[in-house]
Amino acid sequence: MAAAQLTTDHLAATHRSTLDQALDTIRTRAYWSPHPEHPKAYGENGSLDASAGLAAYQALLNSRFELDQPGTDGWTGGEISPYGPALGVEYPHADIDVLLPAMRAGMGAWRDAGAEVRALVCLEILARISARTHEFAHAVMHTSGQAFMMAFQAGGPHAQDRGLEAVAYAYAEQTRTPGSADWSKPQGKRDPLELTKAFTPVARGIALMIGCNTFPTWNGYPGLFASLATGNPVLVKPHPRAVLPLALTVRVAREVLAEAGFDPNLVALAVERPGEGIAKTLAVRPEIRIIDYTGSSAFGEWLETHARQAQVYTEKAGVNTVVVDSTDDYKGMLSNLAFSLSLYSGQMCTTPQNLLIPRDGITTDAGPKSYDEVVADLGAAVGGLLGDDARANALLGALVNPDVKARLEAAAGLGEVALASREVTNPDFPDAVVRTPVIVKLDGSKPDAEAAYFSECFGPVSFAVSVDSTADALELLRRTVREKGAMTVGAYTTSADTERAVEEVCLEESAQLSLNLTGGVYVNQTAAFSDFHGSGGNPAANAALCDGAFVSNRFRVVEVRRQA
Repeated sequence: MAAAQLTTDHLAATHRSTLDQALDTIRTRAYWSPHPEHPKAYGENGSLDASAGLAAYQALLNSRFELDQPGTDGWTGGEISPYGPALGVEYPHADIDVLLPAMRAGMGAWRDAGAEVRALVCLEILARISARTHEFAHAVMHTSGQAFMMAFQAGGPHAQDRGLEAVAYAYAEQTRTPGSADWSKPQGKRDPLELTKAFTPVARGIALMIGCNTFPTWNGYPGLFASLATGNPVLVKPHPRAVLPLALTVRVAREVLAEAGFDPNLVALAVERPGEGIAKTLAVRPEIRIIDYTGSSAFGEWLETHARQAQVYTEKAGVNTVVVDSTDDYKGMLSNLAFSLSLYSGQMCTTPQNLLIPRDGITTDAGPKSYDEVVADLGAAVGGLLGDDARANALLGALVNPDVKARLEAAAGLGEVALASREVTNPDFPDAVVRTPVIVKLDGSKPDAEAAYFSECFGPVSFAVSVDSTADALELLRRTVREKGAMTVGAYTTSADTERAVEEVCLEESAQLSLNLTGGVYVNQTAAFSDFHGSGGNPAANAALCDGAFVSNRFRVVEVRRQA
């Protein structure tokens, strides 16, 4: 292998201070990010500005995406942007029987490099991705359907933050045990028993990262970097409709690994042919020892049941709920909820679905409001937010696939429509399918209504569920989280007793709670280094992004004892 171009000293001088700040921030839970959120922050120090990023993305289209990884036995592709155009990118298709052994070949050197060097190499990968954020943003936009600014922020700096967060946790867990120790046990008048002991973090094996369609980088980077930083090779299996952002990630990772003197096959790409369904095949291979997955409950549960040889981390479906009891900022509550329901057309695993509202109404700073008034006012708030098509396009993006459109259209037949969905035209992408949210009124006391609101309806669909009382809302919340899971829970109340009761439900059922959000923070947004994404304690996910549990079982510590 060629001599390293990225020396350990260079990596430490460039990235050690960032690693130290990340380690400090996961302890303090304060706000911090080394990755700028604003597009205008890019264009200096080797980073691509807006025009260069767009040009770089366009240069990828209608071409073959070369990776020079072992076992390539053909080419495959077929991504079509939710905004209309076909990407025309072909990716290498891998012979897994050739690729997997090649990925294991570099594990020894990667292990021996130690936790700090692995972390610094990961930070170099993230830094190079950050410099190309504009390019990645277009790739995320045209595979997920996110509007550009969301693709830029969530697919760029926020995803990079989540990756860095995972590296910090991985480093902290690996260095919790010292590398060596001198052991001496007194034996009275006899000489003490003395040993020297060495402790080495050892990777489990190849990690399989199964990407999702809606947030390929944001949901993909935590598992990818947690596994790589703990010494595991990572095989990236993108969603077939969202390959390009993760293919770019793999290319950058391979380049950095090679320049640092390591085997680039520690990170590789597995793209499936149409209908091939290689995730199931890969998941049960004996070489695969770790799996990270975001997607449907059905496949997540299949992985947990059948991939017995692997440590499986899943984020699945849930039914996110907001309890509306009372508020001292009625306008702010409506505005906050309207934005939360509209962002990315509700295609976020954290978007609220069920709004539980007492049928007798709520108290507010604007006077008593009946159930009907609350629902009508919320519909008006959404309508006002999305009344201008330019703003609507900037918030909604495009529907990611036809299944979302079908669910949206079917929802109108489930109950009384309080706010009808409307079609929005995108002048830049006339083939994009853009729809505003629908709000449907349901009677929580009727069994036929329960069939609608008691399962996830992914997309721009919300149910305003009338309940007999706030106490009934809390019981429904508890049952929902316990049986169906939830990534997020929200509540609005001016009552200290109700606030404590909601908090108790969420503590007992392990659900992340946001109380009385009326400003610029929304229930469906979380900040790396401070907020946990999911809890790992209810059916929506068996892991949280990101905590010690997310990284600590990706490696084991092996001890070697020697007579002193």
